[in-house]
Amino acid sequence: MEAPHPIADRHAAPRVARGRWWQWPAPCGVCATWTRPAGLCADCLRRFAPPVPRCRRCAIRVPGGVQVCGSCLHDPPRFERAVAAFDYAFPWDRVIAAFKFRDGLEWAAPLAWQLAAATAADAAEVDLVTAVPLADARLRERGYNQAWEIAHRAARTHRLPARHDLLQRLRDTPRQMQLDKRQRDANLRGAFMPGDAAARRAVHGRHVALVDDVLTTGTTAGEATRALLEAGARSVQLWVLARTARKAG
Repeated sequence: MEAPHPIADRHAAPRVARGRWWQWPAPCGVCATWTRPAGLCADCLRRFAPPVPRCRRCAIRVPGGVQVCGSCLHDPPRFERAVAAFDYAFPWDRVIAAFKFRDGLEWAAPLAWQLAAATAADAAEVDLVTAVPLADARLRERGYNQAWEIAHRAARTHRLPARHDLLQRLRDTPRQMQLDKRQRDANLRGAFMPGDAAARRAVHGRHVALVDDVLTTGTTAGEATRALLEAGARSVQLWVLARTARKAG
């Protein structure tokens, strides 16, 4: 009997959130084939999200057998571990854009399920889950924080507590996508701080998973991690939906 594909196993019945709408059959958001649960079919996951070796520190693709990429050996990020469910490429770039910018909240549950599957081996080392916060103006504009929408759902699958108030974003910043690393560093410097006294108590001495949608240079995650460590977190893992490829040169 053929062994089940590791990505297809993500469609096994979840232990929590039974009876929710997205467990009913619906067209796959990538190929439109009817699938159950709603969101993503196993064939598309096999084709577009195969398991690949990744750097343990920044989740970039690496050759088989490599644990940590050269960039992280030379200049390690503040977070101890990074896990990505996908590469930021077709079709996930389109899916994430719909989720973030086109009121695509229907993507929150299936994407969170994929993130939970990708982080299954790491969740045992986590005490608490949080998300990179949006600035107030951006949150009002969008109506929801996409990172939090996947964070609390993935946490529930892992039976972990999740809090949205562990970090504060002090100021809005220009969108990061078109900036180089130097500009990103300047853009985000001092943008985050720990939450209030209750949030600091919740963080102190805990191993925290920080959730975001896309990891590019790691500047945003690094600054958010700095604030969590300042609040007393023992360690920070970064969990992201997608990892961009490193630019040549």
